Amino acid sequence: MALIGQQSKLYIGLMSGTSLDGIDAAVVKIAGDDVELVCFDTFELQDKFKEPLLHLNQPGFHEIDAMGVLDRELGFAFAAAAHHVLQKAGLTPEQITAIGSHGQTIRHRPLGVENSLPFTLQIGDSATIAEKTGITVVSDFRKRDIAACGQGAPLVPFVHQRLFAQEDKNIAVLNIGGIANITYLGADGVVLGFDTGPGNMVMDALMQTMTDARFCYDKDGELAAMGQVNQALLDDLLQHPFFKKTPPRSTGREDFGDDVVHQIMAVDIPDADKMATACELTAQSIVDVLQHLPEPPETWLLCGGGALNHHLKQRLADLLNSAQVQTTTDVGLPVEAVEAVAFAVLAERTLAGEVNTLSAVTGALHDVSGGQITPGNNWKNIVNP
Repeated sequence: MALIGQQSKLYIGLMSGTSLDGIDAAVVKIAGDDVELVCFDTFELQDKFKEPLLHLNQPGFHEIDAMGVLDRELGFAFAAAAHHVLQKAGLTPEQITAIGSHGQTIRHRPLGVENSLPFTLQIGDSATIAEKTGITVVSDFRKRDIAACGQGAPLVPFVHQRLFAQEDKNIAVLNIGGIANITYLGADGVVLGFDTGPGNMVMDALMQTMTDARFCYDKDGELAAMGQVNQALLDDLLQHPFFKKTPPRSTGREDFGDDVVHQIMAVDIPDADKMATACELTAQSIVDVLQHLPEPPETWLLCGGGALNHHLKQRLADLLNSAQVQTTTDVGLPVEAVEAVAFAVLAERTLAGEVNTLSAVTGALHDVSGGQITPGNNWKNIVNP
């Protein structure tokens, strides 16, 4: 295993987030500190998965059977995504060292429930992925950090530091998925990271509710741009208990799911105003985290699906008027690919036996090497290069 992290090797990163909009797959070349995106694609998550996943995000009956079946089915879906991106890249499974699979989060309880132990749960069976691809799989990245008394999130700041840090500038990397999270990269080497609150989650759910699922999201933020923010509703939404927490903090559908959507839908205002208010909730909750940063970032790099929402991006630029607001695409890494690339890098660190979390970010007692390894056909070549 000594050659991991020294010679140039290829990895696949797989990511499916809280937005349930697809499986991101990236082929990544890693050699030492050099990380290069070779190929990327997003594979639509079939509709048959979405409703069961939403149900599993809430406690209910027959959870174990439902989870067990969906775990296997998602394993097949993740394996198919890996095969597709390999085909697009013109590569074979034998050329890949490992797959880093985040899986699909169905429950994230970093503080526990009613004095119980904290836990996190992602599904997308790694054994099925390894069986169908023949490639060694690294998965369950969050659990080791939680075992060390961390929140298991966010994990990507470790990779953001490697990809985007600059010695002469304070930078914020803002990932806007279903949940939004920020990484602060100080010019002095300080790295902080935490969830800011809802990213696309509330907006997507609103669009699906208002259109009877004919549309899954507000394309380019067009509907939000047509509306007016309802200040009274926004003020109520910003009273959510999560926003009063100080970092380290993380959140998910448990906090910003159906209850928030119902709160917005209960107000008798035009649909465009509802969407504008939900978009402003995301924007305001992001800007409000400036109080938790050592210095105001001079540059903000947006990534994730929310970076493609033109109205949200403009609102952030307006609210952060003294800072430069760009996307990671502007600096060479497509906004859709950042998280998939991150889990390829995290897998490489796991196999090297090196830490791949930042306890300063997650609140853990110490940095850990997170990830569970499921050997593939190439396992012997990894341990005996």
